[in-house]
Amino acid sequence: MFLEQLKEQNHKFNKVTAIEFDEAEAEKADNIDLESKSIINSDFHLYCNETTERFDFVVGNPPYIRYQYFDKEQQREAAKIFNRARLKYTKLTNAWVSFIVGSSILLKEKGKIGFVVPAEILQVSYAQQLREFLACFYNNINIVSFQKLVFLDIQQEVVLLLCEKNGSDSHLIEHLELTDASELETLDVNKLKSPQKQIDFKSNKWTFYFLEQEEIDFLETVAQRKSIPKIGDYANVEVGITTGANDYFTVSLPIVEGYNLQEFAKPMVGRSVQVNSIVFNEEDWKHNRLTKAKAHLLVFPSKQKLNGHKGANSYISMGESMGINKGYKTGIRDDWFVVPSIKLSEALFIRRNNFFPKLIVNEAGVYTTDTMHRVFMRQGVNINAFVASFYNSLSLAFSEISGRSYGGGVLELMPSETEKILLPYKEENESLLHQIDQMMRANKSIDEILKITNEQILEKGYGFTDKEIKLADSIWKKLSARRLNRNK
Repeated sequence: MFLEQLKEQNHKFNKVTAIEFDEAEAEKADNIDLESKSIINSDFHLYCNETTERFDFVVGNPPYIRYQYFDKEQQREAAKIFNRARLKYTKLTNAWVSFIVGSSILLKEKGKIGFVVPAEILQVSYAQQLREFLACFYNNINIVSFQKLVFLDIQQEVVLLLCEKNGSDSHLIEHLELTDASELETLDVNKLKSPQKQIDFKSNKWTFYFLEQEEIDFLETVAQRKSIPKIGDYANVEVGITTGANDYFTVSLPIVEGYNLQEFAKPMVGRSVQVNSIVFNEEDWKHNRLTKAKAHLLVFPSKQKLNGHKGANSYISMGESMGINKGYKTGIRDDWFVVPSIKLSEALFIRRNNFFPKLIVNEAGVYTTDTMHRVFMRQGVNINAFVASFYNSLSLAFSEISGRSYGGGVLELMPSETEKILLPYKEENESLLHQIDQMMRANKSIDEILKITNEQILEKGYGFTDKEIKLADSIWKKLSARRLNRNK
């Protein structure tokens, strides 16, 4: 495609070198009538490590392949690229990351790269060192994103990453958002020549750069100016119980009764749709239980302690006939059916969220699987005030920045990311808990709730002005709307 466009657009160049791993595709490329071209049928990593040639411009649409699907030679060559760039190569690294690093190494003293890459480059943890590398290596970075999915067949949100090193001391970045790929034809390239936003080397995500400079400045300084703590200052957030087979270990009431598993069935909540409020109480659990939802977690003891329990042994045998005992997590246990780390937490945080994230008081004392995080309170923290304090525009905005979004509009936060969310905690906020809970149960919108909570939590609690509250709210709405648009 790149060579065809060079020909069709009649671009001027002295020489072009194309690297193509697939032999048939390399042959097709060789048949394109283009002067001064060199087609090399090789793995890019190998070529990058062996060539002494340097380029003015490198473009590509690299493969999105996980480390474990590389063959051994590709893994070794990719690791060499990382070593040359003084970066750490891990098993979480995706192929597109090593393509970008390798292409950067192949540039002359002044040069540019242009790549089509997953939008996760802006936010996922495994790309953090790549972001740091790019921020230091390049002087100008442009990110072009799209409101609509470009590749509908893979449901993968992509961005254009355009980077330039020019020998200056500045490090600037800019984000442009287009409706879809067709708008690239009318894009004013002058907008790409002069990025305006200073790269923040302290920020470990680039979600910031979807915002205007005023909004970025506000987010970068608000925690220090207002002395606002984080969730991690009040609680430890851990993943939920990893059963290794949620469909097997989480069961409905008929299964419990049918196998006589009452003594092994612990109350649990495992899905966000089973929680319609911010206080999950015993009545909520009983309601779920009677709707035949999977409201029980099976916690079996070791085989010798089962004492020949017929129902349990029958259910375990059924699991073995299904191959549950051979799963990745279950297969490494002494007794495959004994689930580890059975701990109750005082609060729950939903791992994957739609309109907005939820922090919940676990009043019912239920267990949860890895679809939710367990939140363990530090000593002396008022849990009701802690949970109520989360429901404000600033915390919701930082949730969008801390987490990562996917093509379907889902916001996911891992435990360490959850702990980084700003939390304007005050014990007086406990008085809001019941009101927020009742409004959610009555299906009131989050905007209606925030009108009430922002006033007490942000204005009265931390001295926010009306302008600052509106700014926090607009940032949250901008980021969440952009994410939710992926679901359309």
